[in-house]
Amino acid sequence: MHTKLVIFGITGDLSRRKLLPALDAIVKSQAAPELSIIGVSRREVDVPALIRAATGGDRLTSHTTVVTMNLAHADDYSRLREQLALRDDEQAVIYLSVPPGAAADIADFLGEAGITGPHIKLLFEKPFGYDETSARNFIERTSRSFDDEHTYRIDHYMAKEVALGLIELRAEAENHHHHWDNTSVESIEMVATEVLGVEGRGQFYEQTGALRDIVQGHLLQLLSLVLMKPVAVAQLSLLPYHRLEALKNMKIADPRESVRAQYQRYDVEVENPGSTTETFVSLVLQSDDERWKNVPIRILTGKALHEKKTAITINYKDGSKDIFTEGEVSSSIDPLSDPYQRVLVQAIQGQKALFTTADEVIQSWRILASVQQAWAMNDIPLQKYDIGQHASHVHLQRYI
Repeated sequence: MHTKLVIFGITGDLSRRKLLPALDAIVKSQAAPELSIIGVSRREVDVPALIRAATGGDRLTSHTTVVTMNLAHADDYSRLREQLALRDDEQAVIYLSVPPGAAADIADFLGEAGITGPHIKLLFEKPFGYDETSARNFIERTSRSFDDEHTYRIDHYMAKEVALGLIELRAEAENHHHHWDNTSVESIEMVATEVLGVEGRGQFYEQTGALRDIVQGHLLQLLSLVLMKPVAVAQLSLLPYHRLEALKNMKIADPRESVRAQYQRYDVEVENPGSTTETFVSLVLQSDDERWKNVPIRILTGKALHEKKTAITINYKDGSKDIFTEGEVSSSIDPLSDPYQRVLVQAIQGQKALFTTADEVIQSWRILASVQQAWAMNDIPLQKYDIGQHASHVHLQRYI
């Protein structure tokens, strides 16, 4: 089936850094042989220059056209529908590479213009709301025109090698050297740290912060892969169901077991003096699942720290451990080498195992609700830490 990939925000940061390089690799490998790209921009675009700047070559140029649209004008969406003019053997995959506040509006306009139906898929990026209430509202709005079958919520962490390695291990759980439950596991640690700060993304980060950006958006999904019941590789379509069950069993996080911190001069960098947006989060979580009761789960994430690292550590009661570190874990589940290549190809093929369901979004916000409330009331004070500091040094100053 021929695919017309429509990218709203084709000139934006995500498109230039991630989507276009991934599409260049997809076209080169012929992972999606019948593919054309339609970019949507508010202004005229020099397509060859855009492609060269993003990919270093011109392979995508012949596959790509760009249309100019005012995203707030309904008439422009009608013209987009006419340009798509899908035949019975074609599909449109619409990627909303836009700020979260614009995504629901665009979905509404697409529905009103009739750009919906069995041959239309909608892809969009986190954050999926800012708390449980806004997430429910966002899901309700997008579902007016796009049912869950045709909606793809992207969490690129689920397509990273560390996630695929976990999925593969869980499929072979009976052959592992330890049982993954409270009979063998002492504790679980999950770390996602970066050396860089917000790097010009201050406006975005001021609206999200580390709790929403990384913990809700990524790490709770990774955690669900650890806590879920084993899923055979041949039954990956059941993966969202098992992730959801794991999230449903999670207790609401205790704010007293949380750390919120911000690197020095962050507020100057984002030009918002006195900002209380956190760039560092530490939490201790618990599950009510009988298999995992009384196993502490420590989650830590932060920017401008001493190292870049994404890792999951399973500490066993016998003193041994398993460590799954991004860049050191391999998987045979998917031959593609990049998370964005994987999510794009799987969306084109209609495979949904690596995408987040609406119910998973709601459950992840439920888990964090008390922490969000306590932080909003400033019950947990905001700490400061030096750029390049070791993450454990921030963690050890936890407020009780």
